Amino acid sequence: MKNNVTRDKLIDSGAELISQQGYNATGINAVLKTCGVPKGSFYHYFSSKEDFGLAVIERFATTYDETLVALLEDSDTPPLERLKRYFTAGRDHMNECDHATGCLIGNLGQELSGQSDTFRDALNLVFQRWEQRFVRCLQAAQTRGDIAKHIAPEALASFILSGWEGAILRAKTLKSVEPMEQFEKILFQQVLVRPSP
Repeated sequence: MKNNVTRDKLIDSGAELISQQGYNATGINAVLKTCGVPKGSFYHYFSSKEDFGLAVIERFATTYDETLVALLEDSDTPPLERLKRYFTAGRDHMNECDHATGCLIGNLGQELSGQSDTFRDALNLVFQRWEQRFVRCLQAAQTRGDIAKHIAPEALASFILSGWEGAILRAKTLKSVEPMEQFEKILFQQVLVRPSP
């Protein structure tokens, strides 16, 4: 049990530092110093910095999956309302972190996808998991007749995830949630619309 606590501490500290300054700029020593763990302990839990980075990605993705289930798979809430709650939660997070961190997986995707196939594959799997949650929500909206069926829910899910990640990046650079608000407004007014009679 104690071993897991130390490993979790390292992952949590690493995730926080990486979200603030990026993977390449985050040294192992900084992680150890932040959580007060001796250097030898790091290699007891992780074979390399890459192994550690993959553990950070998986921890974040697993934790965030729980958030996505709560936001996107609540069958008591209409599907489009679920999507709106998801976007509201994203804007709230951006305001809470003062537009500094954004999405850890998106940040790492930009930083590492060109450097490491291992990281690229791990990050892509996370994005695919997220897309599937959007797909199920969009399928529910189409079944209810809330949105048109002429666009495949898989294509819509990919568009939403890509557009939202881009809006998060722009929000960070502008220090404003306005790009996120614009994306959501256009999405609901122009894309996710009821079928024509």
